[in-house]
Amino acid sequence: MKHKAPFPWFGGKSRASDLIWSRLGDVPNYAEPFAGSLAVLFNRPDRDTMGNEVVNDKDCYVANVWRAMKYAPEQVAEWADNPVNEADLHARHTWLHGRIEFIERMKVDPDYYCPKIAGWWIWGLSVWIGDNFCRPKPQNSVPQLRTGGKGVARKVPHLRGGGKGVARKVPGDRTNHDNIIDWFDALSTRLQYTKVCCGDWTRVLTKAATFGNGTTAILLDPPYDTVGHDDVYGDLSRGVSAGVRDWAVSNGDNPELRISLCGYEGEHVMPADWECVEWKAGGGYGRQNESNKNAARERIWFSPHCLKLNESLF
Repeated sequence: MKHKAPFPWFGGKSRASDLIWSRLGDVPNYAEPFAGSLAVLFNRPDRDTMGNEVVNDKDCYVANVWRAMKYAPEQVAEWADNPVNEADLHARHTWLHGRIEFIERMKVDPDYYCPKIAGWWIWGLSVWIGDNFCRPKPQNSVPQLRTGGKGVARKVPHLRGGGKGVARKVPGDRTNHDNIIDWFDALSTRLQYTKVCCGDWTRVLTKAATFGNGTTAILLDPPYDTVGHDDVYGDLSRGVSAGVRDWAVSNGDNPELRISLCGYEGEHVMPADWECVEWKAGGGYGRQNESNKNAARERIWFSPHCLKLNESLF
């Protein structure tokens, strides 16, 4: 079974995964500070040893999904397999945003996870129109049920007829339910030796977590520094891209690190010995005109100690 996230994700790198792994190679250690849908990890080629894999996301809902999927896939499937219902969508969205105790515990307990929150988050993201379902809001505010104008309560669930997501399943259809369990079990098996962290991106890039264990491949895919990025990534995105670039430049000469940095054309000015490769994304959510234009602007910068190829795969 192909490993794939059971929810849509803005900015996923599945189309670039072959390109990325062609430069990172088969290394004993891998770190991904901005986990998201884990598209690159799930497309990793077969390797001789499992090695050490560490993924992280500051968004506690994302980190929780992969922890819960790793340890309790069948429970997550039970909570995720629901019919599309607009009233449930808004009620669960408000409930998820109000889990302050859960958010705080995810920050301090490396073993904590909640299958119910994971399942409802997967279900909600699969039927929500847009990509900012339960993104962090200023001061942990709870979304208001507005009667007009902008606001989350005016959104209508997206009835996915054959696209991404699990929430399109028909109630009572046990065949579909069993398929979801098989899918989640496969993801759990893949994540068996993967450590899932929740916190600031720098926490998984220390010497002890990376080259202290040997040659390490690192995928840096921070929220891009573009107009409107707050609408997608919420509070987690502000000022991150520049800091990630600075870290990459400072550590690019380390022979034990193979670093890949994702961004748009012109977003990062890197040293001359870094390789910049173009690739084209799928066009974004709903394939809007702006997303289609941005799809052609995608770039990945590879540090000097990444593998070199005579010609691009794309």
